[in-house]
Amino acid sequence: MSSENPKPSNFIRAIIDEDIKNGTFQGRVHTRFPPEPNGYLHIGHAKSICLNFGIANDYEGGLCNLRFDDTNPIKEEAEYIEAIKEDVRWLGYDWGDREYYASDYFEQLYEYAIKLIKDGKAYVDDLSAEEIREYRGTLTEPGKESPYRNRTVEENLDLFQRMRAGEFPDGSRVLRAKIDMASGNLNMRDPVMYRVLHATHHRTGDKWCIYPMYDWAHGQSDSIEGITHSLCTLEFEDHRPLYDWFIEALGIHHPKQIEFARLDLTYTVMSKRKLLELVQEGYVSGWDDPRMPTIQGLRRRGYTPEAIRDFAERVGIAKKRDSIADIAMLEHCLREDLNRRALRVMAVLHPLKVIIDNYPEGQVEELEAVNNPEDDSAGTRMIPFSRELYIERDDFREDPPKKFFRLAPGREVRLKHAYFITCTDVVKDEKTGEVIELHCTYDPESRGGASPDGRKVKGTLHWVSAAHAIDAEVRLYDHLFNKPNPMEVEEGGNYKDNLNPDSLVTLTHCKVEPSLKNAEPGSRYQFLRQGYFCVDTVDSTKEKLVFNRTVGLRDSWAKIEKK
Repeated sequence: MSSENPKPSNFIRAIIDEDIKNGTFQGRVHTRFPPEPNGYLHIGHAKSICLNFGIANDYEGGLCNLRFDDTNPIKEEAEYIEAIKEDVRWLGYDWGDREYYASDYFEQLYEYAIKLIKDGKAYVDDLSAEEIREYRGTLTEPGKESPYRNRTVEENLDLFQRMRAGEFPDGSRVLRAKIDMASGNLNMRDPVMYRVLHATHHRTGDKWCIYPMYDWAHGQSDSIEGITHSLCTLEFEDHRPLYDWFIEALGIHHPKQIEFARLDLTYTVMSKRKLLELVQEGYVSGWDDPRMPTIQGLRRRGYTPEAIRDFAERVGIAKKRDSIADIAMLEHCLREDLNRRALRVMAVLHPLKVIIDNYPEGQVEELEAVNNPEDDSAGTRMIPFSRELYIERDDFREDPPKKFFRLAPGREVRLKHAYFITCTDVVKDEKTGEVIELHCTYDPESRGGASPDGRKVKGTLHWVSAAHAIDAEVRLYDHLFNKPNPMEVEEGGNYKDNLNPDSLVTLTHCKVEPSLKNAEPGSRYQFLRQGYFCVDTVDSTKEKLVFNRTVGLRDSWAKIEKK
């Protein structure tokens, strides 16, 4: 890539361009994506991934590290690490040989802490967590100094080394930076750097019983890796003075921390805690449930990495305000991408049998159908046509309202890729009165969907041949919540009160065209007139196909019917 930045500018790129111009980091651009391995990544993380890796890709010699901030052994699991790596790769990014862990630096961080103690800039405190909170003060009142704040350097070194040696129980002592208990920024009021925690770490085992706090590990890890631009979400803005203080106190390489607004999305929640609740309490089937905003969930639903990268580019980078993006924009990016790449097929979700009385019994024709009108290279396929078909139940009305142009008694419509048919008779269930079968005639001269006499029909329906159709389960997914902001609740209410009871509707008697017999898990299609669907990667088998609705098409009839 070139140092001439080809992408639309934003305030972060402007800062980097200025740094390159001024030779601030010898012209280097080195970013990192630093997830905590304590949950699955969601669409908000995808924005950060696209930003950090995207910026590195846009500048000549630019690099981006993948670093796991694994400083809390209680909440971390190896499964999250593998899932995060899979997600970043799936989005189209590569960290090369630069996969790092904060735990790689535990020894170095310990030595840095020793240096701060020797310089009189850190001390061991015996106050309990609750007492530390009390002593910290408030936004309007200064904090109080701990009675242990003025221990000698020798005493602090001795206690800190004994903390590491495992002499003290959990929570009994902490190491704190000695900064300013009267600071207007609460983060600068002697923040905790280490706590005693006898817990097995997923990488270091039982080697350590003191663990660094995120604020202490984060900036120093950036420095050790030679990061130039440390891009963080807006909640870290108040932490920047501490980030800078640690680095300056140690006299080590000083990256530039830059904050940007994090991304929220309508009709969902992004909090790891809330997403975990939804999983644990059974509101969704797991972290990869296609209704979840996790990258694994979006992927299973049928989203493409290209659509998510496009979305991240379009929402842009805001400086001062956390942004709430409309999920309709994400769905628009997805439709645009799938319109270009998805093969068109026919699937009937609510089947109604049609018998063409004047079509020869036992005859089967192969009709040619275009796979994707947006992509000539996708070619064509042959689909079987026979005397008995299935059409969509909603495509027939016995007493059609105005502007309903589909099939009705005495009315002629076009079957996509096939013939004109006219409804001549309606068969109903004797007990319920439900329509169970239609009888029609076809015009043999209208093969391909046009008549030699030039007559027009207004309705075009999709269909499948009854004898050749494959049974499938289709899962119709919708928004997880029925309010744009799920946190908008009545007094005493809970965000779960806003869960959408119709976020998943499962249809078990669908009929799909035979070309889908060997559809691979994860493959994406446009079901004509229905929407975009993909083969489920977890539950679909050769014996029982399962399709997930990724996103619907714009439905002009639904709008008219609503009015």
